[in-house]
Amino acid sequence: MKIDIHSHILPKEWPDLEKRYGYGGWVQLDHHCKGQAKMMKDGKVFRIIQENCWDPEVRIKEMNLSGVTVQVLSTVPVMFSYWANPQDTLDLAQILNNDLAATVKKYPKRFIGLGTLPLQAPDLAVKEMHRCVNELGFPGVQIGSHVNEWDLNAPELYDIYAAAERLNCCLFVHPWDMQTDGRMSKYWFPWLIGMPTETTIAICSMLMGGILEKFPKLKVCFAHGGGAFPYTVGRISHGFNVRPDLCALDNKVDPRKYLGSFYTDSLVHDHGALRLLTSVIGEDKVILGTDYPFPLGELEPGKLIDSMEDFDNKLKDKLKAGNALEFLGLSRKQFE
Repeated sequence: MKIDIHSHILPKEWPDLEKRYGYGGWVQLDHHCKGQAKMMKDGKVFRIIQENCWDPEVRIKEMNLSGVTVQVLSTVPVMFSYWANPQDTLDLAQILNNDLAATVKKYPKRFIGLGTLPLQAPDLAVKEMHRCVNELGFPGVQIGSHVNEWDLNAPELYDIYAAAERLNCCLFVHPWDMQTDGRMSKYWFPWLIGMPTETTIAICSMLMGGILEKFPKLKVCFAHGGGAFPYTVGRISHGFNVRPDLCALDNKVDPRKYLGSFYTDSLVHDHGALRLLTSVIGEDKVILGTDYPFPLGELEPGKLIDSMEDFDNKLKDKLKAGNALEFLGLSRKQFE
């Protein structure tokens, strides 16, 4: 069994958001030719996507070819829209969540949904989280690595974490809104360097901000193998201990002590990195994630895990399915 915790999907179409809300900045799909569409933002091409980004039947064919049993679906992070009027972001979130729920309902043994929330308005976000869990049947939501000027330690987000604990709603943290100008404008740096940096900031903000201390039942998974965190945790821990005046402002617990308390996906593209990741984060806390259907993802889902000669079959099964089920609070028999 393979369960992919990290895959993105969009509706095939949605309303003209600039007309609907009265201002720009939104993403629209331009189906310019059969099987492809341009993601357009303020008249410029953001990304060209193929039909596997919106057509669940195409996805299922590709899943069958690659041996993926279940995809956990979440929106493309550019759709988070935390910058917008909160009521408009809520409206868009509901459009995306309703479409996602319809896909999961049609193919319940192949897809699991993670909703999206208007995090810039925590009261609205909590209400939509309740709807996602109680009405749409999602086990969790995807959130960005920051919300405008708030990092994930922001007190404004505490109500969201409290609601997630009460609802047993897991959080999948995806980097977004990376710096794209200046020194980061070349060599695809926002995606190659900016995304891992965003994820590292998100992890450190949660740990050093005391989020897992205040909300110990919170289930959180970070994308892209936790960014740079698994490799730099020694430096982070050392810095925390030698400069508590700078690092221990909001939490007196060494970040290293939270290892084993949160999850990451497995998307690291390297044998040595995956070996380190499972050693540092924990064999029970790493989950197969591919970033399907995008080119920076693992193009042959689970190939890296399967190729690890020093991982036994029990560990490989945890990484490919067992840990995902534990994180999502679901049982294997639901998908057999």
